[in-house]
Amino acid sequence: MGNSAHNEDIPANTGIIRIGTRDSELALWQANKVKSALENLGYKTELVPVKSEGDLNLDQPLYEMGITGIFTKTLDVAMITGKVDIAVHSMKDVPTTLPKGIVEAAVLERASNKDILLHKGIEFLNEEKGTIASGSLRRKAQWLNKYPNHQVVDLRGNVNTRLQKLKDNNWNGAIFAEAGLERINLKPKDFLPLEWMLPAPAQGAMLVVAMEKDTFIREALSKLNHRETEICVHIEREFLKVLEGGCTAPIGALATINVDEIHFEGNLLSLDGMQKYSVQKTASVKESNGLGQLCAKELLNNGGRELMEEIKVKLAK
Repeated sequence: MGNSAHNEDIPANTGIIRIGTRDSELALWQANKVKSALENLGYKTELVPVKSEGDLNLDQPLYEMGITGIFTKTLDVAMITGKVDIAVHSMKDVPTTLPKGIVEAAVLERASNKDILLHKGIEFLNEEKGTIASGSLRRKAQWLNKYPNHQVVDLRGNVNTRLQKLKDNNWNGAIFAEAGLERINLKPKDFLPLEWMLPAPAQGAMLVVAMEKDTFIREALSKLNHRETEICVHIEREFLKVLEGGCTAPIGALATINVDEIHFEGNLLSLDGMQKYSVQKTASVKESNGLGQLCAKELLNNGGRELMEEIKVKLAK
C-alpha cells in the first residue's frame, strides 16, 4: 500500500533522470558532475544537450512564466515542456526568481568563490595606464574603484572564447572566476588572485533545478544538497534580490560560515566604480534567516537607493 503512492510520483520516464545541459565545455562538465553523483546513488541518468534559443515556440509568452535568465532560459523551457527532468546551472547565472513550477532541488558544495586575473605580466598594476577585459559590470566597477586610470573593455563568450580573445588582443589581462577555469583544467600556473574583489552572489556554487511537482526527482536530488553552501548562497542571493529590483547592477556579496557564525559582506558600486557602498554583518547561523535582506536594506538606506536609481536610468539608455 505504502509503495503505490510513491510509484505514482515516479515520472513516466521509467526513472531515468534526463539532465538538460547547454553544450559549452563548462556546462557539460557541470552536468556530468551531477550525472556521476546521481549514478553513484544508484539512479539511472542521461545527458540531453539543449541548443540555445531553438524551440521557444510556447503558447504562453516567456515573460508571463517569469523566464528571464539569459543563460537559463532554454533549459527552463525544455523542463516546462517535458524534454528534460532537471537542469544544472552555475548558480550565479540563475535569476533570483525562478519560473513558475520550477524549484531549487540541490545546491552542490561550493568550489572557489574567487575572481582571478589572467595577465601578461603584472608590472602594469604600478603604472598609470592599463587595459583589462571583463563583461561583468561588477568586476569592471570594482576594478575601476581600485585602478581608476585603467580602461576596462568588454569581454563576452564562454570560457574558451574569452581565453582566446585575451591571447589575440593587446590587453594586460582579463578577469575570470577561478572555479570555472579549475573545473575544465584551464587555470594557468601564472595568475593573480583578486582577494580584494567581492564575488558575484553564489559564485562557485552549482544549482540543480527540477519541476516542483516531480517528487521522485526532487527526492533524488535532495541527497546531493550541501547545506552549508545552501545557507550562504541564499543569503547572498537574498541580498541581490532586495537590491536589484529587476535591474542588473555592480553588486558583490559573500557569506562564509565559521563554526556556528556566519559572516556576510556585500557591496554596490556605481558603473564607473567611483561610488561604493559596503555593508558587513556577523550573526549566528541559527539566527541568519533574513540576514541578506537586512544588509541590503541597510545599504539602500545609507545611499544605495539613490545609486540604484541612477544605475537603472543609465542602463535603460
